[in-house]
Amino acid sequence: MRIVLVGPPGAGKGTQAAFLAKNLSIPHISTGDLFRANISQGTELGKKAKSYMDAGQLVPDEVTIGMAKDRMEQPDAVNGFLLDGFPRNVSQAEALDVALKTDDVKLDAVLDLEVPEDEVVKRIAGRRICRNDSAHVFHVEYKQPKADGVCDTCGGELYQRDDDKEETVRKRLEVYHTQTEPIIGYYREQGLVKTISALGKVEEVTARAMEALGR
Repeated sequence: MRIVLVGPPGAGKGTQAAFLAKNLSIPHISTGDLFRANISQGTELGKKAKSYMDAGQLVPDEVTIGMAKDRMEQPDAVNGFLLDGFPRNVSQAEALDVALKTDDVKLDAVLDLEVPEDEVVKRIAGRRICRNDSAHVFHVEYKQPKADGVCDTCGGELYQRDDDKEETVRKRLEVYHTQTEPIIGYYREQGLVKTISALGKVEEVTARAMEALGR
């Protein structure tokens, strides 16, 4: 299956992408991984992306699309893939359609993870990260540490990242609604969109997603 995963920040896309890719035996292709891989390997596209990033500029669509196209043409993606974080806007979605048509393949589904805005804010703004190890993540409501402000694992101080503050989260949501959400309408016209609730336990959301995909 060839799937695009869409949803606002805090919808759990990364978590669901990993589970779905494993269940469907297809590679999980995320924008972040694409950038890191191309930059670390020193590819031409990676060098271009790094030059824009170093200058504090947005990486142009054609560079991101080039990376995604290269990745989708790798042997492990022959039977399908799951795109996470790409396409990010309608122009990228249109370019993806052109790239797939060139290879005589097409998308099977666009999975839209739906979460109320207030829940997104609660999920992200409630995160607390360990200063010693950012992999140690807690939440003021959903995963409280045993001692307030202290990491259960190493005893480090827990803090709220600037990116996780409510004002920043709401700005990120504005960007999502303005730039990314329109691709849902674009793909809905093609009859590809499957919308599911991303509320509940991780395994419940995965089950809903698999059912929506007919698996």
